[in-house]
Amino acid sequence: MIKKIFFQFIFFNFFFLKEVFGAESGGMPQLNPEFWISQIFWLTLTFGTLYIILSKLILPKISANLELRKSQIQENIEAAEKQRESSESKLKEYDQIILKTKLKAKNIFKDARDKALKDINSKKEVLDNQIDDEIKKAEKEIELLRKGAPEKINKIAIETSSEIVKKLIGADINNSSLSAIVEDLTKKSGDKYYGS
Repeated sequence: MIKKIFFQFIFFNFFFLKEVFGAESGGMPQLNPEFWISQIFWLTLTFGTLYIILSKLILPKISANLELRKSQIQENIEAAEKQRESSESKLKEYDQIILKTKLKAKNIFKDARDKALKDINSKKEVLDNQIDDEIKKAEKEIELLRKGAPEKINKIAIETSSEIVKKLIGADINNSSLSAIVEDLTKKSGDKYYGS
């Protein structure tokens, strides 16, 4: 408030005191009230011309340039937004493809594992059946050999005994008497060897 009053006081002092404005007193001629009308005319003419040039020629170009830049920036923002949306959708598609591929790979692995286990189990079953058949055949052969073994042993014992006696005595012995002796011995000691 005090500044305002001070500036008003100085302004009115310059305005009303003619000695201050006079060129004779060594003051500034542009502050002399005699020249104010011409100064106002030239000021109006200069600033009016400058205003017309600026408003009709320069400012429209600047505003058109600013509008062009604004529209380009807006188009770039819209294009960037579209690119962002497109990249997000591509990323979602990529994630879905990866998820589907993982599930497919998991299913393929599970199917291959199940198939391998089925093949192994079927081959094991076939092999077990073959082994069981071979064991049964071997047991039958062993049983046949075990049943036929005493007769063969008796026959071999009779033949061997007859040859030994023939070499010892020098004469043939009746095979029926030798076979009776061998059978008698076989009955006595056969139970502990053949279990029958």
